[in-house]
Amino acid sequence: MNDKEVAHLREWIGREEQACELLTPTLVERFEATLGRQLTRIADEAPVAIHWCLHQPAVAPDGLGRDGHPARGGFLPPVPLPRRMWAGGELSFLAPLRVGDEVTRISRIADVAHKQGRTGELVFVTVEHEVRSGGLLAIRERQDIVYRAMETGASTPVPATAEPHPADHSEQVEATTTLLFRYSALTFNGHRIHYDLDYARDEEGYAGLVVHGPLQATLLLHLALRVKGATPARFAYRGVAPLILGRAFSVNAVKTPEGFDLWTAGEDGITRMRGVAQFPAAD
Repeated sequence: MNDKEVAHLREWIGREEQACELLTPTLVERFEATLGRQLTRIADEAPVAIHWCLHQPAVAPDGLGRDGHPARGGFLPPVPLPRRMWAGGELSFLAPLRVGDEVTRISRIADVAHKQGRTGELVFVTVEHEVRSGGLLAIRERQDIVYRAMETGASTPVPATAEPHPADHSEQVEATTTLLFRYSALTFNGHRIHYDLDYARDEEGYAGLVVHGPLQATLLLHLALRVKGATPARFAYRGVAPLILGRAFSVNAVKTPEGFDLWTAGEDGITRMRGVAQFPAAD
């Protein structure tokens, strides 16, 4: 990409959109059924991270790109690089969402940055969200989206590094195509890497179907909540390698003075996503 193309993409900085949706008991029921025993709820509050199932754009088939995402150039800038990934983000939980609330999300493009990476050029788009419910600001969120060129040759490699210390808490998650299908349906996510094996392998160069980044982040959040018995004030996460669908993967936590260091790992023990959960200091 040349400087003129990058400057055009940066014209999207400051663009905003707003969406409202009712948080229904049916959505909560389906979210709970999808996560199963990995889900933990605090009484009278909607499940943590269910907001990722709200406000998803409903686009007709002729408005989709080849990858299954909505075609670019609306709210998100028209980045010409073909591969799009939810790379990470950060959330601050300020007030709970409650079932039956009308939830409003105000989104803003905060930055567009062009970089040269180890595998080629990258474009990072930073989106900031405010999630409001019941007249209160409930969640502040930063979402990091990365666009990159298609890999050539072999499938995307996984860095051969494992966590150097054992987990204080570790749970196994059965990784099935049903889990990926249900989460894609909950989030109205049409990205084909999560359900179309031929596309994921032959077009985007993965070794198999890819487990969603926000699904992994949701499982990390619920592990922290389950162990601590409270929702963290802050949760940050970053994908470090694709998690390819297999028989199982693990969700792990190590205690820290502020809360937990968290990570997901494949059957090989190699880390796929890292996270940090921080809780308010005790009175």
